[in-house]
Amino acid sequence: MPAPDSESHDRPIRLHGLRVVAMPQALDAAQWRPDGIVLRVAADEALAIGCTDVEITDPYAIVEPESAFVGWWLTTEQFAACVEPRLEWPLPHQRPALAQGLVAAVPLKLWLESDRVLVITSSGLAHEAAARLFGARS
Repeated sequence: MPAPDSESHDRPIRLHGLRVVAMPQALDAAQWRPDGIVLRVAADEALAIGCTDVEITDPYAIVEPESAFVGWWLTTEQFAACVEPRLEWPLPHQRPALAQGLVAAVPLKLWLESDRVLVITSSGLAHEAAARLFGARS
């Protein structure tokens, strides 16, 4: 299996961005800069990969830099071969979409696009995820 986007499976990319906790309505209307991937991990929480600033109306919002996650960009073929056989829950059909759950007993977030998938996990679980999904050795 070729490595995704020239990255080896045992060397995921560090995902930098913002973590924002705010009222759901404020997150709905938030303006993210620059454009990135905004993952609504809960009704009142978002992880904005690639974003460095946000305009948000909630005066009590918590906005912090976030770099504790890593990920692997996979083609749909790589995803189908490595990750999808280990899923025990249905994927959303509409794209782009966020899916979250255990995959091979590792908590993962999946950002599904029409032609590729970003597999995300906390940096502390990167070696375990790589070993279980891709057979990579640490």
